[in-house]
Amino acid sequence: MWIGWIEFDLLLGDVHSLKAKRSVVRPLVAELRRRFELSVAESGHLDLHRRAAVGASVVAADPGHVRDVLDAVERAVAARPEVDLLSARRGLHSSDD
Repeated sequence: MWIGWIEFDLLLGDVHSLKAKRSVVRPLVAELRRRFELSVAESGHLDLHRRAAVGASVVAADPGHVRDVLDAVERAVAARPEVDLLSARRGLHSSDD
C-alpha cells in the first residue's frame, strides 16, 4: 500500500475577512474531494485572511498512481483563478516503511 500526501501554501485573492476566506477555501476543498476522491482539509494559516494551507492525501496499491493523482491535484489547484499557489510539498510512503 502506498500513501501520498500534498500540502499547498496558497495566497488568496481579494479576501479581507475570515468569512470571505471560507467562501474561497471551502469550495476548493469540496471540489478536490469530489473530483479526485481524496481526503482534503484546510491544514494551516487558519487565523490569516489571505493565506491558506490545504492538505490532501491518497492511498493506492501502485506508487505511480499516487504520483499521477497528486500531479493532477496540483494542476487543479494551480488552475484556480482565485488563488495563487505559492508552494506545494509532497511525500510518498509505503506501508512497509
